[in-house]
Amino acid sequence: MVEISCERSVTPMLDQLTALDATFLELEQMDEGATMHIGGVMVFDPLPDGGAPALDAVRDDIAARLTSLPRYTQRLSAEHVGGLAWPRWQADPSFDLRNHVHRAAVPAPGGDPELCEWAAEYFSHRLDRTRPLWEMVLVEGLAEGRWAIATKTHHALVDGVGSVDALNVMLAPEPPAPSAEQQSNETRAGWEAIVPHPPRAVVDLTRSGARAAAGGLHAALHPREAFEKSRALAEVIVHDAITGAPQTSLNVPIGPTRRYEIVRIPLEELKAIGHEFGGSLNDAVLAACATGLRKLLIARNEQLPSAGLRAMVPVNIRTASEHLALGNRISSLFVELPVAEPLAHARARQIVERMTALKSSRAALGAATAVDVSSLAPPILHPLLARTLYGTRLFNLTITNVPGPSEALYACGAPLREVHPLVPLAAEHAVGVAVMSCNGSVVLGLSADCDSMPDFDVFVDGVRGGLDELRGLLAGSSDAGPAGRTPARRTEPVRASR
Repeated sequence: MVEISCERSVTPMLDQLTALDATFLELEQMDEGATMHIGGVMVFDPLPDGGAPALDAVRDDIAARLTSLPRYTQRLSAEHVGGLAWPRWQADPSFDLRNHVHRAAVPAPGGDPELCEWAAEYFSHRLDRTRPLWEMVLVEGLAEGRWAIATKTHHALVDGVGSVDALNVMLAPEPPAPSAEQQSNETRAGWEAIVPHPPRAVVDLTRSGARAAAGGLHAALHPREAFEKSRALAEVIVHDAITGAPQTSLNVPIGPTRRYEIVRIPLEELKAIGHEFGGSLNDAVLAACATGLRKLLIARNEQLPSAGLRAMVPVNIRTASEHLALGNRISSLFVELPVAEPLAHARARQIVERMTALKSSRAALGAATAVDVSSLAPPILHPLLARTLYGTRLFNLTITNVPGPSEALYACGAPLREVHPLVPLAAEHAVGVAVMSCNGSVVLGLSADCDSMPDFDVFVDGVRGGLDELRGLLAGSSDAGPAGRTPARRTEPVRASR
């Protein structure tokens, strides 16, 4: 996920879904193949006395930390969106941690293939909307005494960066102080005990009007900012919506069943690759994915789009003051991946140039403004806009890079070793890539629709090959093999046949 400063003017109510939060619920409702939860598999070393912790110990550890994440004990006021008002987050009177933290085991030998096979099945199932929108599973039976905690959290509850903030709370050695959101909720609860509640319809109408009025007032008081946002929105509409992403076999109807595999690479090596081409770690990931996509389309005898495949790259627009504030604070950049370019170094340099230009443009502001404008639509009409914002005309796939934990984390006394991340698949988007770093290693989590991607291994091998190609191009590499190619190290994909 790219970090770009991009302030938004209207602050949402704490207990009511924003339009962007609701969008991810709407996307699921419109297509049974869409799965809008994020998550991953956190792999831990054995406990000091060996093996995995007991399920009750994991539940007790999580229960002690939930006071810092009150949203995790709240459910939606309505299971479906698209009515006359956005749903609210409200306390779940029947909340029971046993409904959210379960246990599972993978078959022997408990290696990456078995874990990915299990994860693919786990990520294929949606969350129960009658309960708080998250769950965890203690996964036992991993090789070398390791164990894992798999997480699944709905995108309506939290975005990628927010999920890492929550992860830091869940796994911190000691429960942190109450968050600003919790303190605010407690203050509001005190006033609500004194001030009678107005009728629900009045509240919803008032809030909708307040959002529109606040946006209009802000524009009136800050005309230059409003002008910049208008220009940015116009540029996004012209470039991204009117031009459109190419039509490919990656954008077909999909089902709910997933395939999932991982590719590893050392963090410093990935940084060095990005630096070699004048870019970042994220640029190196995009270049490797471009190679994988190129090989997949060639294997399918499909014409390579000259303008490239368009990837949606989420952008974090949170401020420091929004630490532990859940919900979604993201925008997007849309970058063309030059899959028609046959040379790896040329693909990498083109991606660096395009990302550099996008970061210095108004693209992220324009995308954020489009989301803000869509939020002014009545909830009953908003699903149509949600389909447009996440449709195949805008992008072919999502590639997101979420910075992992910056310090050592533990669960039940065992250190976190790595995280296998997951990106949701929207309707007619058959493949996606999530990236996360942890303990000096980067893991690419590659997910795909099972039915429309029977050749998923071609893409995975292509991403692995793309990383090896780029590593081989590193100038002055001391361990380069014949013809300047560095031997493959730690980038082997794991295959989970389904």
